[in-house]
Amino acid sequence: MKTTQHYSIVTLTHRHTPLKELGQFVLAPSSDNYPESDLAEVLERVRKGFALEEMLYLATCNRILFVLVHAEPVENLAAWSSDFLQRNYAHLSEETIEKGCSTAEVFAGEAAVQHLFEVASSINSLVVGEREILRQLRTAYEEQSAWGTTGDAIRLLMRMTVETAKKVYSNTAIGEKPVSIVSLAMQKLFSHHIGKDARFLLVGAGQTNQLVAKFLIKQEVKNIAVFNRTPAKAEYLAQQVSPMGKGYALDTIADYKGGFDVLIACTGATEAIISSEVYASLLNGEAGRKIAVDLSIPHNISPEVVANQALDYIEIEHLRLLAKENLGFREQEVHKAREIITEAVEQFAQIFRARQVEVALSEVPRQIKAVTEHAINTLFSQEVAQLDSRSRATLDKIVAYLEKRCIAIPLQVARENLVGKI
Repeated sequence: MKTTQHYSIVTLTHRHTPLKELGQFVLAPSSDNYPESDLAEVLERVRKGFALEEMLYLATCNRILFVLVHAEPVENLAAWSSDFLQRNYAHLSEETIEKGCSTAEVFAGEAAVQHLFEVASSINSLVVGEREILRQLRTAYEEQSAWGTTGDAIRLLMRMTVETAKKVYSNTAIGEKPVSIVSLAMQKLFSHHIGKDARFLLVGAGQTNQLVAKFLIKQEVKNIAVFNRTPAKAEYLAQQVSPMGKGYALDTIADYKGGFDVLIACTGATEAIISSEVYASLLNGEAGRKIAVDLSIPHNISPEVVANQALDYIEIEHLRLLAKENLGFREQEVHKAREIITEAVEQFAQIFRARQVEVALSEVPRQIKAVTEHAINTLFSQEVAQLDSRSRATLDKIVAYLEKRCIAIPLQVARENLVGKI
């Protein structure tokens, strides 16, 4: 009968492996090791190659994780996992594989269960409290379940994993207080009660302002102009936010006369783009107070503009300090999350044992049915043949009742005496 010792996890994460090296351990279907195969075929090949009953694979920007179910518990998991990595990544250099083997973490039994719960609850994440990992885990499971690489053991584990993560998010403040610079900037910006008709001016169309644009879309911003060194990128980002959005070349910003209420700047420029002269031109004679958000290092908005203009200024250094404070707050909630997870691990151990008893006893109904059919059709066939229709109907009812009771009794006794009531 299976126990939680049949579970193991092999994982490489940001904690011990540099992010730039982690990408080499993605099971890429197009790699030399797995030519012309899609991921479903790759995973099935890995599962069969290591005689695994089930397997779940997850790859994110900061984590490679294998949840494995073995036919028998592995005595030396460290040696087994080294072989697992060496054979799966044989196309990598010997140095890379050795480094992967030395930095990989391995877990077995309840430790593996606990690790998966911690991953899903974002305790183990690069940014504590970010819920994206739970979505990624569920997506990977749903996809691989359809492929057939997972089965009943991982199904049961994933159900408890999701329940535990939801309980952590609901009963702790681990996900509260934003920690990304962009989310903090947008939170502070929209605390000024900006209306949907406000005029937004974005300087830069890179990754940071693309994230900014997602917040603007949620706020249903309509009036937006984007400036970028590549006008096509500026136009594309502006149109993403609003059909009314316009994109312009960055070197024409001083000629813009459309006005603005909010200026958001983030480019890779090494000197201020929004000088006093440019800012005065953008104002175009308007005297009202403006809001400026500078997410650049070094700053895109010159200190003279900040010092001399009627401006509510949101800048990255303050946001960084706030992000650090918020992350510290989240980490204080980790001990509460661990208490929930510890309880869930103990509960899962009971649930898993109960499930194994059910699986072991699943053959009982068929065997009982075979016994009764043999008795009626062979051993006592002559006596049964002499019964009238009413007596035969009564006999069939008695047999059906006894079959159900004979199935229910061993299940009940097993639960009460082998695994306890849960």
